[in-house]
Order: sequence, then structure tokens, then C-alpha cells
Amino acid sequence: MRKSFGLLAGALALSAAVATGAAAQTAPRGKQAGDFLIGLGAIGVLPNNGGSTSIGGTPEASNAATAQLDFTYFLSPMLSLNLIAATTQHDVSAKGTALGDVKLGHVWVLPPTLTAQIHPFPAARFSPYVGAGLNWTFFYGYGGDKTAPVSRVRIDNSPAFAMNVGLDYELAPNWLLNVDAKKIMLRTDVSLNSGTVTARANLEPWVVGASVRYRF
Repeated sequence: MRKSFGLLAGALALSAAVATGAAAQTAPRGKQAGDFLIGLGAIGVLPNNGGSTSIGGTPEASNAATAQLDFTYFLSPMLSLNLIAATTQHDVSAKGTALGDVKLGHVWVLPPTLTAQIHPFPAARFSPYVGAGLNWTFFYGYGGDKTAPVSRVRIDNSPAFAMNVGLDYELAPNWLLNVDAKKIMLRTDVSLNSGTVTARANLEPWVVGASVRYRF
């Protein structure tokens, strides 16, 4: 994963460097109603890790990094809708329980997030934005080593509110470099061995990343 993440980051940096020369010679096109952007980049998913379990301790999930696609449509120069598409694998555990530290294996996470974004300076080359929206996180692909007597783990799919801040930099009329951060207020219920042990996980991850975007 680290090698793939590094190669993707290198490709993003090279694309940005190639396009920067053109950006210096032309006035920015700016953002316009009807613009549709597709971005390819890399993100890190950084859970906050809080909550409790019925046997004491705190549920935890590891950090993860992956590639991401994102789609943005401008309803007006100052208002857009953004959807992110990515999936990450996380190791999950419960720390400090009555049984000690308990491994719960790993799980894949699919967190589609739709945000409405406000762009106060749509004509500028450096164009920051803020946004808010909804997330729905799906958990699937359970596996990995578990501490006995744990044999089965299930995490509820859950909706969450999302807050967003970011910046677009126009490299060329149809190419942009984007950096973005989202705070997803995700809390979910966890069940071990069909409900023998339960937990409330306050994951509340930061999703941070960078991408190169093409405007259609």
C-alpha cells in the first residue's frame, strides 16, 4: 500500500509541475455554472477513536491510505456538489478491556460522502471553499486474526454529518490541483459473537487528501 500511495503521489506532483508553466502565462478561467470536474488523487482516513464496550475499554480503528475518485458539479460559480468514491481497509481492536487488548481483525470501509460546497472567490486562481453534507458508511469484507474467544464481528452501516474545507488551484484552463479535508461525525454500533459483547464506536475520522482534477 505504501508503494502504491507513493507512486500515486509522485504522479500527482509530476502532473502539477507540467501544468504550472501554462498557469503562469494565462489568466484564470475561474469556476462557472455547469462545470463538471473529475479528480484522481490520494487520501488518508484518520479515525479519532473513542467510545466504549460492554466489557470496558475503547474500540479503535487504524489509519489507512488509498486512491480516490471525486466528482464535482457546479450549480453556479459559487455553489457546487461534490461526491467522493474510495474504499479503505482498517484493522480494528478494543483496547483496555476486561480481557486486555482484543484484536477484532480487519474490515473494509466504503464511505460515500456528498457535500454542498460554497466557493467565495470563484474567479480566483487560488479558490478556497467550505462545505457540509451527508455521509453513509458501509462496512464489508471482514477478516483477519481475532483474539479468542472472538469469532464474529459486525459493524452497523451508519449515516453521519460531514464538514468540509478545501482549496482548488487552477493549473491551466481545464486542470486544477485540489487539497481537501473532511470531518465525518461517524458513530456506529459494533457486535461481537452475535451480540455477546457490544460496543459504541465514535470513529469520527478526518479524511484528508490531494488530487488533480480535469474540468469538462
